[in-house]
Amino acid sequence: MSKYANKKTLVDGVWFDSKKEAARYQDLKLLQAAKIIRNLMVQQVFELAPSIIINGRKRPPLRYKADFTYFDDRQGGGFVVEDVKGFRTEGYRIKRHLMKTEHDIEVLET
Repeated sequence: MSKYANKKTLVDGVWFDSKKEAARYQDLKLLQAAKIIRNLMVQQVFELAPSIIINGRKRPPLRYKADFTYFDDRQGGGFVVEDVKGFRTEGYRIKRHLMKTEHDIEVLET
């Protein structure tokens, strides 16, 4: 069982971290079919900080994996990065902050 009592769910060959996230994916697919949103992507990765060397050891880049990204034609075709949240961890809050700082993107929480 997971730490936050979520249940991994498979939809369209994609594993989602929770039933809530899988349900949101299905909602977004309907919005895309209705041509309200476009270019729906699942689990797109954004680099927040490059790899570095600390104490002589190379550390990997810091990355954020968004649940969904798409363009929303209700908002003039604006780019949306969306994260389905049940619980906001400290790590998530830091990554959300860095998304705004490094990419000027505010993460939409659903």
